[in-house]
Amino acid sequence: MRGTGAAGTGAAAIAGAAGGGGPDSGSHCAASLWRRLRHLPGVPRGVTPHPGSVAMAAGALSGLVSVLETYRGRDRVVRALCYGCQLAGGALAGPQAPPAGLAGSLLAVSGQLNACRTALRLFDDFAMLSYSCSYGLGPKDEDGLVRGLSVLCNLANQLYYPCEHVAWAADAGIVRLSSQRWWTLSMALWAFSLLLGILRSLRILFQLRRKLQQHRGTSLPLSQKKMKAQVKAEVLSIITDMADLSNAIHWLPPGFLWAGRFPPWLVGLLGTISSLIGIYQASKGGSSEAV
Repeated sequence: MRGTGAAGTGAAAIAGAAGGGGPDSGSHCAASLWRRLRHLPGVPRGVTPHPGSVAMAAGALSGLVSVLETYRGRDRVVRALCYGCQLAGGALAGPQAPPAGLAGSLLAVSGQLNACRTALRLFDDFAMLSYSCSYGLGPKDEDGLVRGLSVLCNLANQLYYPCEHVAWAADAGIVRLSSQRWWTLSMALWAFSLLLGILRSLRILFQLRRKLQQHRGTSLPLSQKKMKAQVKAEVLSIITDMADLSNAIHWLPPGFLWAGRFPPWLVGLLGTISSLIGIYQASKGGSSEAV
């Protein structure tokens, strides 16, 4: 959702300065922008970069602004920063407990970003409900097992949000309940959803492999190219879900598999991997809804 106030106007102005109607107009705008910036204090005089490099930098800035103006785009960036800070803070802290200095600051930033995402998810129920209703029982031409896994996954995701909201409200003192059991329930639902997602992707990969074998040797390069792109997307989805599932199990009560045994840097590493894959999939037009 785009902002309609001063921030939205400023972002539109930046995007307009960096964009343009085509490659030539973009280069002219970028060069004009650089000519204005080189007269500002702190910009070294006599430096004249290639207009193409300025256009690329301005285009990257415009793309970043466009991503940050959307809720999903900003959430992906915040998620990557959250896990990145946890990875760096945990690596710097090592066995030190409690962490201090830069390591402690990075872990504190990670905690604040995570709390920010938790609060923003208070409004995700309706979007999830809309998606679940639109999918329903799935298209009739889709594989029955894939449809069943998808419906169960949607149900688990739908139940995840209210459980997390109750846990958040209990921690905030809004309701007088024990938050631990609600956090455990929400984490179990997330882990179940991720497991279903992995099984669904494996089923789709099996179907795609069978189709590729059937079309081997036929003159359908576009169809094969599309199926190979789908295979790549499903493989990335499996890696993402496995990384998140590992963390979800870690956050369950101790005694279940490896729950509570991951050091902070490993949690950050797995989360960073899944976050970066999610950003890559989104940039390529894929779908990656990371909770």
